[in-house]
Amino acid sequence: MSEKRLKIAVQKSGRLSDATLDVLKRCGLRINQSKNKLITHVKNMSIDILFVRDDDIPGLVMEGVVDLGFVGDNIMQEVSLQRAKFGEQAEFRQLISLDYGNCRLSIATTEEDVFTSIKDLEGTRIATSYPYSLGRYLDEQGVSAKIVHLTGSVEVAPRAGLADAICDLVSTGVTLEANGLREDEVILRSSATLVQRPIIEDETRQELIDRLIVRINGVMQAKESKYIMLHAPADKVDAIIDLLPGSETPTVLPLAGSEQQVAIHAVSKETVFWETMESLKQLGGSSILVLPIEKMLA
Repeated sequence: MSEKRLKIAVQKSGRLSDATLDVLKRCGLRINQSKNKLITHVKNMSIDILFVRDDDIPGLVMEGVVDLGFVGDNIMQEVSLQRAKFGEQAEFRQLISLDYGNCRLSIATTEEDVFTSIKDLEGTRIATSYPYSLGRYLDEQGVSAKIVHLTGSVEVAPRAGLADAICDLVSTGVTLEANGLREDEVILRSSATLVQRPIIEDETRQELIDRLIVRINGVMQAKESKYIMLHAPADKVDAIIDLLPGSETPTVLPLAGSEQQVAIHAVSKETVFWETMESLKQLGGSSILVLPIEKMLA
């Protein structure tokens, strides 16, 4: 790898891998992807992508081995707390919170247990793969409990007699329910995040990062937005604009051959429901189109 190329760490496999690569491709990066490669070169930009384990990404960023990393907030917090405890480099810059990989780190107990507050776990054993995040939370709550560190299958710990409760990642709650557990306390809400090494010495790489951030923001904004087009009576423009959810100032254009009708184009950052479209029609709107946006640059 050339020192002049921007280095980005991406999860090799798992819940963030495909979504992250999709974002990068939507940003215009031509990635020669291969599951067997640990490093791939972007064809049209001076970028190298490293495919690594998710819990290795924070350390690679903090140590300056890579310039950027796509990683979950939960992993970033856990590794930061661990490294800080042992006096290791733990500095980084968080650039963007992304709109995928949403989950929460929660404490769960068995369905037979009575849980009224975190104080009920005083003196118990709690199994988790996130001992540092759990430890900090318990300290903040003034609760003394034994943390049982497990690297996998945390949800079976109560049934196996290893712990009284667990602290694990939850997305839908189906796994907890299947193991007779109940989610009781959320200690951290997490999503994918883009993080940067503490210092970028090379101006060219920093400029490339700035360009990439603009593109990622554009991709996320486009994903959340819709383009609305319709024909409407000229005397109903103000009422129709009031109905358009989350839109910036719409464009109003005259229609050829008609002084009574105009075309309205707007970008909406909110969901456009059928009820909204029906209300637009009641105001005289016609040819109403709601379209997805592929790219967006503010």
